[in-house]
Amino acid sequence: MVAQNDFQLSEIGQIALPVADLDRAVAFYKAKLGMSHLFSVPSMAFFDCGGIRLMLGLPEQGEANSSGSVIYFKVADIHTAYQILSERGVHFEDSPHLIARLDTYDLWMAFFRDSENNLLSIMAEIAHP
Repeated sequence: MVAQNDFQLSEIGQIALPVADLDRAVAFYKAKLGMSHLFSVPSMAFFDCGGIRLMLGLPEQGEANSSGSVIYFKVADIHTAYQILSERGVHFEDSPHLIARLDTYDLWMAFFRDSENNLLSIMAEIAHP
């Protein structure tokens, strides 16, 4: 048994994003983002994000559709990812730009919205030469 003081949360198993139109959202994540669709059940669809499940779900009856957290997708080459996603019809709010110069790498990001207006980002940690 784990001691109470030693317990910690560390691994994310699933992230949920609210959607207004599930079919439209599934099409966006599959066709435009090229994500691997795992399965769907009534009012929810699940995608694989490198071992973390992304759940797109309709709000429960009587609940308002609120926006979710920003999800940052890691990419190896942010400029290539930006170009490919743009060609697929993803509309970015900005182009890839430097966020921070850190000791061993530079952090770059570019933000976009999905078909349900959730804010998402691609990010790259570019190692210093």
